[in-house]
Amino acid sequence: MVGMEPTVRALAYTRVSTGDQVENGAGLDAQRTMLIEHAARRGWTLEILTDPGLSGRTMRRPALTEALARLDRGDAQILLAAKLDRVSRSVADFADLLDRSRRRGWRLVLLDLGVDTGTPAGEFVANTIANAAQYEGRLIGQRTREGLAAKRAQGVRLGRPQVVPDDVVRRILDARAAGQTFRRIASELEGDGVATARGGGTWHASTVRAVAHSQAATRLRG
Repeated sequence: MVGMEPTVRALAYTRVSTGDQVENGAGLDAQRTMLIEHAARRGWTLEILTDPGLSGRTMRRPALTEALARLDRGDAQILLAAKLDRVSRSVADFADLLDRSRRRGWRLVLLDLGVDTGTPAGEFVANTIANAAQYEGRLIGQRTREGLAAKRAQGVRLGRPQVVPDDVVRRILDARAAGQTFRRIASELEGDGVATARGGGTWHASTVRAVAHSQAATRLRG
């Protein structure tokens, strides 16, 4: 049969995360069918290890830990899974897994993505996925930092919202209604020793503006 590798031993890994899937077996059965059929076509000796009802957010799972240890020892040559998310949902963990397979000399085969690190094309696909995900993560981080910087420049206070007493909010609203500027109100609050939401004594025009447009101010106006 074309593509058969009679001497290869593969450890197939399956996982489901919900109690319902564990009970009815549908998720596990679908994975096992795919893995058994693929191994049969390739002529691999197959053993299936399963983590039922465990999340993919962490790599610390009993069956997966056992499979990786056995691969590292040379007891098997391939870690086979139906889908990437059965093994890992973390980009960092996936990248570490690729590096580990290279260093220890075993292959990672993922059927949904066509990944087979034992072939140049399959390794290219794996590296492309890891690099693209890492690049997207960096872009998201950069956009987040730029967004936070823009908010700070606009005087928006970040972090957990702090509470300003209603009497202080009312004083600010009354002062604004009387035509006072945010800077003047800030100066008077500071001069009178009124504490800010964070417990400090220094008021800024941007701080007063934020209070004047807060939900508390809207409530008091109503």
